[in-house]
Amino acid sequence: MAEQAPLAGRRVAEVLATSTGGVGTHLRSVLPALAGAGAAVTVCGPAATDALFGFSSAAAFSPVEISAGLDPVADVRAGVALRRALAGADLVHAHGLRAGLVAAAAVRLRGGRRPLVVTLHNALPDRSGPLRRVLAQAERATVRAADVVLAASGDLADNARRLGARDVRVAPVAAPALPPATRPRDDVRAELGLTDGRPLVLAVGRLHPQKGYDVLLDAAATWATGPRPPLVAVAGDGPLQAELAARVDAGRLPVALLGRRTDVADLLAAADLVVLPSRWEARSLTAQEALRAGTPLVASRAGGLPELLGDAAELVPPGNAAALAEAVGALLADPSRAAALAAAGRERAAGWPDEAATARQLVAVYRELLGPPEGGAG
Repeated sequence: MAEQAPLAGRRVAEVLATSTGGVGTHLRSVLPALAGAGAAVTVCGPAATDALFGFSSAAAFSPVEISAGLDPVADVRAGVALRRALAGADLVHAHGLRAGLVAAAAVRLRGGRRPLVVTLHNALPDRSGPLRRVLAQAERATVRAADVVLAASGDLADNARRLGARDVRVAPVAAPALPPATRPRDDVRAELGLTDGRPLVLAVGRLHPQKGYDVLLDAAATWATGPRPPLVAVAGDGPLQAELAARVDAGRLPVALLGRRTDVADLLAAADLVVLPSRWEARSLTAQEALRAGTPLVASRAGGLPELLGDAAELVPPGNAAALAEAVGALLADPSRAAALAAAGRERAAGWPDEAATARQLVAVYRELLGPPEGGAG
């Protein structure tokens, strides 16, 4: 029985802050496996995350409004709410620095001794001045409070060790498998107005400064003067929506802002290549999806992307619009190189851990911290 249900009788609290992308997607993907291991799981996070990711269809859900940005007053309220939600939990796992900070405070407030796991999904934003110092102090306090820090990429792990974390492990976050494409490639391209054979360049991700869409629009401006410029389709929503739309309109750029999409598999199958111009990424879900789909990828040489992609993508310096434009243009002009990258991407992706492997690692960490299941043998 112990081998079949290694977390039998254990109550686990999973904590996250505001999320519309990778963190929420990752957490939702591992919930069935945690339940299958015997754990009674409660997800604690903003109500909007449950509405978006459907946590309550796979676990109990307790609304705790942990925002994405530092807010001392809101953080105190969130800490009090989380302390109540953690009643009876045997282990707490916080996903992301913001959730980790609030969870560490709530665990201390409740007293007693329960393990705290913190998964780092992102690096601190590139800021300077007092806010940067406050964020750095919060990061240090959070990783030092954790019994185990799981890092989505090697650079995050190295940083956590430098900050004094006790136990740091790289824990790759697998992108959930996309459903198969459901529409013919030509239909998708026609929907986007591409009936003349123009190339389609796809970007997928939240419209956030980290993602480097300002750099992508700078690159697109260099293509706009050509006779058949590629169309850049951006699937995602976020705080930069109005700003990017204004730039596209003012510059008459060959860019379509598609908003949040549920047909990413169709878009990947229709695209000639994918661009990921991020200033930083750990283990980008978009990069994983592109390589699995066999769509050539041009990405920034930043964060964990070189570690993830190897030579299965074209890598360019982050923030360099000229290098991005040149790499995209060269790849579109060289079908044999594009085909070779597509093949290399599929081969690279085949060696990545899948969702099941990611979940097994979490179960093993929880079991290590909690000991054998109640009533079971060690």
